Amino acid sequence: MRKQICLGLMALFCTGAFAQEQGLINLRLEARGDYQREYVKNDEVDENTGFKGKFLNIRADGNISKEFSYSYRQRLNKNNDDSSFFDATDWLYLTYKKNNWELSAGKQVVAIGGYEYDAAPIDLYFCSEWWQNILCYSWGGSIARNMNGDNFNSHKLIFQFCESPFRNDAKQQEEMYAYNLMWAGSLNSWFNTLYSVNMVEYLPGKFINYISLGNKFLLGDFTIELDLMNRYASGQAFAGKDISVIGKIAWQPTARLNIFAKGSYDVNDCDTGKDCLVASGTEITRVGAGVEYFPLKDGRKDIRIHAAGSFSFGDNETAAAVLLDNQTFLTVGVTWRMDLLNF
Repeated sequence: MRKQICLGLMALFCTGAFAQEQGLINLRLEARGDYQREYVKNDEVDENTGFKGKFLNIRADGNISKEFSYSYRQRLNKNNDDSSFFDATDWLYLTYKKNNWELSAGKQVVAIGGYEYDAAPIDLYFCSEWWQNILCYSWGGSIARNMNGDNFNSHKLIFQFCESPFRNDAKQQEEMYAYNLMWAGSLNSWFNTLYSVNMVEYLPGKFINYISLGNKFLLGDFTIELDLMNRYASGQAFAGKDISVIGKIAWQPTARLNIFAKGSYDVNDCDTGKDCLVASGTEITRVGAGVEYFPLKDGRKDIRIHAAGSFSFGDNETAAAVLLDNQTFLTVGVTWRMDLLNF
């Protein structure tokens, strides 16, 4: 499999200059490495401490014709074998555009609202319990309608039918699906939305409903994100018992510096066992902060140095728990992105 990947990359390099001139391909490599430390109740977690290669991704985007385009991202640092190569494929889809309509098919990001969920994993340093457990890339298809207003307002409505992100692992054979309706909006240049309603199978023929409201406020040098998610299934209270709340505030005093604080709260006070991602009995809070520095002088974000830390507390005693009571996480690292066709 590694030999096949290397041969494929060589072929892309050999044809890349011509393809770039023709607008057929934009080929990029992105990587991140960290030095991190983790403690639970003052005990060091050895497997999550030390130097870590966090991400190594290759991404290709381009136009095949006026109507057809494609997008592809492969996680090169994620384990796979010949029978599960696509497990390490974040997305690979073809899009047909006509007027204000878009039809897409392939492996896609599952259309669930929220800005923590929408961010690329390489740009996240610590996340909520819900985010840690979801399989956010699935095979399926979608139809979208773009509704552009004036310069300050635009909207996109997306309906998606795809595999359920509640599969226990990528090789699970049961047919389970998700039906997702999402609104991505930009209003008055300062308020953006990623709202969705989702019907997701947690077992064949049995569904849990999501209402996920992602809000972003652009206020001068400040950006505020607030995600509100309610999960509901038969036998549970409709609201307030199985929820996640994620908030982030970032201040960018210069083009080369970004300072942020972030918090998350995940709770499942239901006894049904129907939420596969935030288990019954969970009530966990995570708070933290960090700084990002971009050393390139021309305003480019292709190199980033970061330092961040978080602390979590509460109840999360299940075997699959990621966030734990009295857990401290610290990380410093560097991220870089390279245009492979423009040396």
